[in-house]
Amino acid sequence: MKMNRWMKLLSSTQKVMNKNSNTHTNKDETDYLTGTLEEDFYKIRRMFEGSSDFTYRKFDINKTYTAIILYLDGLVDMKRMENSILEPLLNHNQDLQKKTHLTIVDIEDVISSGQVEKGETIQQLADHLFIGGTVILIDGFKQTLLISEQSWAQRSVDEPASEAVVLGPREGFTENIRTNTSMLRRRIKSPQLKLESMKLGRLSKTEIVITYIEGIAESSLVEEVRSRLRRIDIDAIEDSGYIVEFIEDNPYSVFPQVLQTERPDRVVGNLLEGRVGIIVENSPFVLVVPVTFFQMMASPEDYYGRFLMASFIRCIRYLFLLIALLFPSIYIAVTTFHQELLPTNLLFSVAASREKVPFPAVVEALLMEITFEALREAGLRLPRPIGSTVSIVGALVIGQAAVEAGIVSAPLVIVVSITGIASFMFPSYSLTGAIRLLRFLMMFLAALLGFYGILLGVFFILVHLVQLRSFGVPYLAPIAPFNFNNLKDVIIRVPWWGMNERPEQTAKRNLKRLASKRRKY
Repeated sequence: MKMNRWMKLLSSTQKVMNKNSNTHTNKDETDYLTGTLEEDFYKIRRMFEGSSDFTYRKFDINKTYTAIILYLDGLVDMKRMENSILEPLLNHNQDLQKKTHLTIVDIEDVISSGQVEKGETIQQLADHLFIGGTVILIDGFKQTLLISEQSWAQRSVDEPASEAVVLGPREGFTENIRTNTSMLRRRIKSPQLKLESMKLGRLSKTEIVITYIEGIAESSLVEEVRSRLRRIDIDAIEDSGYIVEFIEDNPYSVFPQVLQTERPDRVVGNLLEGRVGIIVENSPFVLVVPVTFFQMMASPEDYYGRFLMASFIRCIRYLFLLIALLFPSIYIAVTTFHQELLPTNLLFSVAASREKVPFPAVVEALLMEITFEALREAGLRLPRPIGSTVSIVGALVIGQAAVEAGIVSAPLVIVVSITGIASFMFPSYSLTGAIRLLRFLMMFLAALLGFYGILLGVFFILVHLVQLRSFGVPYLAPIAPFNFNNLKDVIIRVPWWGMNERPEQTAKRNLKRLASKRRKY
């Protein structure tokens, strides 16, 4: 009898689906549950029509109520679902057998899952299935049970590939948003750490978590982050990089105005200075705003070693920033316009090496720089075991062959090699991209006007940086505008006991970070 009744239910449902296959409307998706199993099951089954992972199973509760369990195959932990949902309900729990009339609460109490909610609309039901949940439809009930038994393949916590350090933590964010939030919670064990969730993407419904420390972060900054995120209207958010271009103050600038990092310790350090983090589902990169140029040049390792060594490394980093940006253009300017600046012996050596080169210096430099960029990209795209070998061997072989063939000069190969090494010293990959682009601009200016062109290019870059803002914070703060109190962590890093205040541009309400200075022993 029960089997015949169930076959009739499926048959009638299929007839309704065939009859109304072309009448699918948005209104149906948001309808409230009717309490009639046939009708409610038809609506949700029609929504997932053509989806092979949509799975359901019929069973009886207390030999009286017909129910259907729904889930998407691959997103649910089958063993947990059987143990905590099906087994208690199928075994005719004694608590249920004592009652002749069951309520949704009675059935909810029997289920041993950790998180059980109630839903009243078809859309709530569908949204829960999309995030890997399990749904139970019961005949005669206008509410459904939404049970969380998610489980899917995910990458384990590993060392960040793009921000390696010698000293400091070795764990990085993953694509699982709950794993990422748990890493922050383990580091800041305080209710002041806030994690606000929202959905972005009309189709992807990607979860976004805004994180900040209440009492340190400015409320106006947090509200501005919320406002910019709410204005994003797009089909899908596949990575945090999608969001960057929507929330930047100046999307046409080559300089990054949002920090992207894989390191939980780096995010926590910024949160403690009053900044706001944006965690995106399915992305191992967390966004931090606002950001300054000097923050981009700081490595997490600077804060784990001794301050003297950290300050020395920072000075080297800024020196090689100038080399990465200007070295090829200086070579072009000197060999084309300002040969008198070279010592006589060096001038004769450079002239002899360029004697057989048929191209002007700018063409010669462009050929080598573009070839180096191509080798860099090839090394990234090739499989890891051979990627580094191809890039290194390729640079050596091509450079040596180009010099022997008289296409480029030997001094230029040295210039390009040092420039390439310098461009790998920046802690932020996005800042590296900006310097690489500007390097070509400086080379063209040097070819046109010599040192005057280089000075003109540097001037316009500085003017642009002074005008640039990241969520209202000046990009060159605390140099422009100048703030002497915040210079303790810019070019050099003073000892931790000397940095007793947070940056004023991001934590105006709560500047005190250290109770007292270091005591003498």
